[in-house]
Amino acid sequence: MRQTQDFGLWMLAQQKRIELVLQDVFSNLNRAAPTLHQAMRYAVLEGGKRIRPLLVYASAQTVNCPVVIADAIAASLELIHVYSLVHDDLPCMDNDIMRRGKPTVWKAYGEATAMLVGDALQSLAFEVLADALLHEKSDHAAATIVALSRAAGIKGMCGGQQMDLDSVGKHLTMQSLEQMHQHKTGALLKASVSLPAIAAGASVATIAILNEYAQAVGLAFQITDDILDATVDSTSLGKTAGKDAAQNKATYVTLLGVEAAREKAEKLCSDAHQLLESLPDLAWPLGELADLIVKRNS
Repeated sequence: MRQTQDFGLWMLAQQKRIELVLQDVFSNLNRAAPTLHQAMRYAVLEGGKRIRPLLVYASAQTVNCPVVIADAIAASLELIHVYSLVHDDLPCMDNDIMRRGKPTVWKAYGEATAMLVGDALQSLAFEVLADALLHEKSDHAAATIVALSRAAGIKGMCGGQQMDLDSVGKHLTMQSLEQMHQHKTGALLKASVSLPAIAAGASVATIAILNEYAQAVGLAFQITDDILDATVDSTSLGKTAGKDAAQNKATYVTLLGVEAAREKAEKLCSDAHQLLESLPDLAWPLGELADLIVKRNS
């Protein structure tokens, strides 16, 4: 049985690594539009749990993905995740004023700049990934970029966001709710686990196991988010609490109640651990991350 401290040290090392990678991305960025550059840095740096990069590094360790490519995948997914948050917070979407414990980008820089921040972060994500894949002469460059595109677009995150908008004020079945979140939240989490495997040329069987793991963890992540939104205050969350209820959104809490939702998240976490049993021992951080996602308090 691995000690919790081992995972704590591993996680701290990966979090420090992705911060350095992201800082390097911005230090090499053209500053012809200084306000946009500053706002992009404000959105991305010095904040967030970096769950997606942590999943990337854990998956990369499992499948022996080259570290340069793992860095690029981790950075690209975090950039896309942050762009989605910047746009989500806009008045035309969730109209939120706090993110990661500080004013949202549109509150700090204005709506127009916030829109451009999201646009620029999305394109930067693909630039970062493509540059690394080309530099490393990857045999799987096209497949990796296509997988990221699908995860971010109408077949993934953006499609899920539209499903979410369309569902406001409506009663959803459990199946509809899970379908929405498999796209909205789950697609990028799944990509965080699958992209390193695709880039490394892992076997179809390994990718399938990682995808099943990621699907379980992705749903567990969303269920936990719903529980936290309903039970934790804004200061602890670092963002506005109670948004789902205020906007009359269907959630796992409204469908199941807090305790049943928590049980469902724990069952998904257990399923994720079982899937990892057929992978190499190097996959151990994926199991720890499943626990972290379910047991987190913010």
